[in-house]
Amino acid sequence: MRSKKFILLIVVLLLLLSQIPFAYRRYKLHRLSAAIQQLNSERHAPEQTGFTENKGVVHVHSSLGGHSTGTFGEIITAAQANQLQFVIMTEHTEKDFDTAAMTLQGVHGGVLFINGNEVSAANGDRTLTLPGDVTIVAYPEQFQNWNTPGLDGVEVYNVFTNARRISPILAFFDVLWSKRSYPDLIFALYLARPDAALQKWDQALTRTRLTATAGNDAHANIGVSLNDSSGKTLLGIQLDPYEVSFRLVRLHVLLEQNRALDAKSLLDAMRAGHCFIGFDFLGDTTGFSFAAENAIQGDEIQLTGNTRLHVRTPVPSRIVILKDGAVFSDESGVSSKEVAITERGVYRTEVYLPQLGNYPWILSNPIYVR
Repeated sequence: MRSKKFILLIVVLLLLLSQIPFAYRRYKLHRLSAAIQQLNSERHAPEQTGFTENKGVVHVHSSLGGHSTGTFGEIITAAQANQLQFVIMTEHTEKDFDTAAMTLQGVHGGVLFINGNEVSAANGDRTLTLPGDVTIVAYPEQFQNWNTPGLDGVEVYNVFTNARRISPILAFFDVLWSKRSYPDLIFALYLARPDAALQKWDQALTRTRLTATAGNDAHANIGVSLNDSSGKTLLGIQLDPYEVSFRLVRLHVLLEQNRALDAKSLLDAMRAGHCFIGFDFLGDTTGFSFAAENAIQGDEIQLTGNTRLHVRTPVPSRIVILKDGAVFSDESGVSSKEVAITERGVYRTEVYLPQLGNYPWILSNPIYVR
């Protein structure tokens, strides 16, 4: 009997010891949350001269195409809670009915919804197809046929792709310790720069123009629940509700001030590259600017003797400017950066917040210097 009690005591002690790393990770999230609050209190967003900034999410699924039980009502409510201006739906296809035609489109609850599909080719390549023949490469790490005609963009960051690298056991205990207090900041424990996707994009930019987007890949399908016969949830835990997914990463789209927000104006701006990716759960990225004289990200300009690029961020940060995929300029602790350009190339910007950790915060679209 004593030996059994001793063994039980050892097991309990080992279990408690195994939880120390997760308690420490929760403490790290507490500190990160406080740092983000402080950062947001210090932000000074520059004005987007001549443009209005609209934030939204891309790559969202409902129950229409399988893989999800999410309802339209849940998606609309989550978009409102996040104060989004737009949501781009990308339903999985079905052979018997048109999921793009049946999903959310138009304005609902003050939010613009655009209907689209996630399409798989015979070779496994996947794209997001949107109205106006807009086509975005999904999961670029696995994409093979980059010569496919009509490509307009590439999803350089995808929440699901990032999450696949997470150990299920590690994630389970992180959720137990931290989900109630920090449901979105748990994501910071696993956030990493999408090196492979950015490399693929930089390579493609040497041949053609492609707009960078981010995919929330929101399904609201991860969790455990006990339902009654009508489908009503009696007990359960939802790990990826839409409201949390929509907070993680967003696409900020710049529209000319004389253009109203609608499906055409939004997709035109996205195709033109007038947008940037913001990991807004780390701090509001509204007001970020990457521009040249009479040009913004996505535009082409001619090289002159006085070509200069300007970067502005809402808070002091680390601003990295890349030329043709290689680091051109790298400076920390600044909220504005101006560089002279003497060579043609494709220039883009990445912004980091060293005061929070080595997390990517903003990924811009390029300015093409010809």
